[in-house]
Amino acid sequence: MSDNKPPRPLSILHTENSTGWGGQEIRILTEARGMLGRGHKVMLLTPANAEILPAAKKLGIPTTAIDIGKKRIFPLLRLHRWLARHRAEYDVINTHSSTDSWLSAVACATLRNMPPIVRTRHVSTPINNHRSTRWLYTSATKHIVTAGEALRQQLHRENGYALANMTSVRTGIDLQRYQPLCAPTDKTALRMKLGLSDVPALGVLATLRDWKGHRDLLDAMVIVREKHPPLRHWRLVMIGDGPERERLAARIAELNLQSVVRMVGNQENVPEWLSALDFLTLPSYGAEGVPQSIMQGMACGLAVVSTTVGAINEAVQEGVTGYMVKPRDPAILADALAKLMNDNALRARMGNASQAYAQEHFGIDVMLDKMEAIFRAAAVAQHAGY
Repeated sequence: MSDNKPPRPLSILHTENSTGWGGQEIRILTEARGMLGRGHKVMLLTPANAEILPAAKKLGIPTTAIDIGKKRIFPLLRLHRWLARHRAEYDVINTHSSTDSWLSAVACATLRNMPPIVRTRHVSTPINNHRSTRWLYTSATKHIVTAGEALRQQLHRENGYALANMTSVRTGIDLQRYQPLCAPTDKTALRMKLGLSDVPALGVLATLRDWKGHRDLLDAMVIVREKHPPLRHWRLVMIGDGPERERLAARIAELNLQSVVRMVGNQENVPEWLSALDFLTLPSYGAEGVPQSIMQGMACGLAVVSTTVGAINEAVQEGVTGYMVKPRDPAILADALAKLMNDNALRARMGNASQAYAQEHFGIDVMLDKMEAIFRAAAVAQHAGY
């Protein structure tokens, strides 16, 4: 008689040394909350001054504050002591950034009977080929998860890591939350609620970091207004906050765009802000995976203009759900923006295609299913000694 009992719940330990806020932190919380909803046990270790700490507590995710912010002996000793006390409680350790991955790897290497490490790579920043780094990724780590297939192939191509030891798991989003809240032709009430002018608007949803391309976007807006005077009534909404805020505000003033650009900071009601826009852009030139802001915008029925970096093309389908342009080129970006600004029917067609693609590919259950399978396989392999 076959045993049809469901597999026992997993016990998952996340580590994250980053003190900032962005898509990586949001993915950790989304995944952790999803795993808790499936009956698994979850714990997050992070520094006391990390922005993810209060956000995790607000979501009911068990969290412990621990100083793992630097690759130094005292953070290593603190983590070593914590793991020594709690190692038997967990099936797997999921590390997320460079520092917490190194600290976890060294701590585990100096303790017995430790759970396996699964490293999630959220960005496409190149990895060096030093012997120590190869040890971290190929010996200390049981499996590597990348946030996009392009990142997986990059690690194989540039670092020689075996494809069999890596899995691409795109971030999932809550499709019940991220969906259009009004028809494309009926945004007036939503804009008024949010304090926006009732005029066409494009937006960017991203942490205000230099490599997200906000400055290039401002330059592109100037070009659009100069080349296409009928489009001067369009507005740009910047959703998000970060270290570049003051410099961007100064640049907006320098370009005389104060009446054009709204900087609204971080927002909790992101679906409302997205639904109030006519389309979304992300002119990043940095080490992206598949940005959550793009997936969220597409799920809300928006066409997207973005750049050919990281794994963005695994979300934006060129000419179908939006346009992909070369990074760091405001003139080319301006041309792509103007295409959508000039054509209501094109925006509607691409927006519909975006929403359909998101519904098929971006659901949170796809991510949770894959991560659960990876964690179980890593735990089994560790227990079997291979």
